[in-house]
Amino acid sequence: MAAKLRKGDKVIVLSGRDKGKEGTIASVDPKAGKAVVEGVNMAIRHTRQTQNSQGGRLPKALPIDLSNLALLDSNGKATRVGFREEDGKKVRFAKTTGETV
Repeated sequence: MAAKLRKGDKVIVLSGRDKGKEGTIASVDPKAGKAVVEGVNMAIRHTRQTQNSQGGRLPKALPIDLSNLALLDSNGKATRVGFREEDGKKVRFAKTTGETV
C-alpha cells in the first residue's frame, strides 16, 4: 500500500488538543500508523546533560495518529489524497483541486 502522507508533507491536525494547527511531517512510522509533526503534540522531556548537548526540560514533538492528519492543498485547505498513473508512474493528487502532490 502506498503512503498517503510522507515526510516533508505540509499537514493540518483534524482532531485532538492541537486541532487546526499546521506543520510539516518530520518522520512517519507506517507500521504504528503515526507521524511526528513539527510544532504539534509537544511535550516537555527532562534530559540529562551530555558532552554533546545541554540538559534540562526540552520540548519534544510526540507522534500523532495518521488518521488525525490531513494534507494541505495549494489553497491551504485540508484534502484527501488519491492515486493515479501519469506517464507510467503512480502519483499522489489532492482530491479537492486535482493537482499532483
